[in-house]
Amino acid sequence: MLTVSFPAAAFGTNCYVLAPGRGQECVVVDPGIGVEEQLREVLRELDLKPTAVLLTHGHADHVYSVTPVCGGRIGAYIHEDDRYRLKDPLGGLGSGLVAMLEQQFGTKASWTEPEDVRELTDAQSLELAGLRIGVRHAPGHTEGSVMFSLDQVPDGLPDEVEVSSSLLAGDVLFAGSIGRTDLPGGDDEAMQRSLRDVVLPLPDTTLVLPGHGPATTIARERVTNPYLTNL
Repeated sequence: MLTVSFPAAAFGTNCYVLAPGRGQECVVVDPGIGVEEQLREVLRELDLKPTAVLLTHGHADHVYSVTPVCGGRIGAYIHEDDRYRLKDPLGGLGSGLVAMLEQQFGTKASWTEPEDVRELTDAQSLELAGLRIGVRHAPGHTEGSVMFSLDQVPDGLPDEVEVSSSLLAGDVLFAGSIGRTDLPGGDDEAMQRSLRDVVLPLPDTTLVLPGHGPATTIARERVTNPYLTNL
């Protein structure tokens, strides 16, 4: 699977582009703040055509560029419990943080909802851009946080990396940590259930592609991540 990732210009949010190969359709995952120019360059270089945008949850740092990326032509996919966040994700940042970002980028922050929003449900299976993508509802960071699972793994992994599937984990699971639960809509008890019932049963050979920070594996996190070892 052709897999490109790069951090957004704010908050280090990972934006992912997935496709069966060059010159084909692709899906874009979590287009955050300031990704548009780099995303256009990736699509141009690899001759890729976006067919869907997948959102792991509705926080502004993961969805800010979804509307220009969709462009009224393709659907934005988000879990039904986070659908309301697309009405005003900037409001969740607070006026002080928005003002800081406006100063950083030299332009006024603005928001328009995507024209075509498609609501996801748990255990749903999507067929997009020649990829089969499973939806795993894992609330805790937000009510509608999801992880996307694929049977494929990125091309070009080193031989010593023993993985057989991929998980776009959003802000549920990071290398050595987990997503915050102290923001509006967060729930520590729900996060504990998600880690116990959704994350821990995953095969050790699952490659984790998180919303922030480096990739990891379920095998590594099972023995080194304190939020999992304490369960």
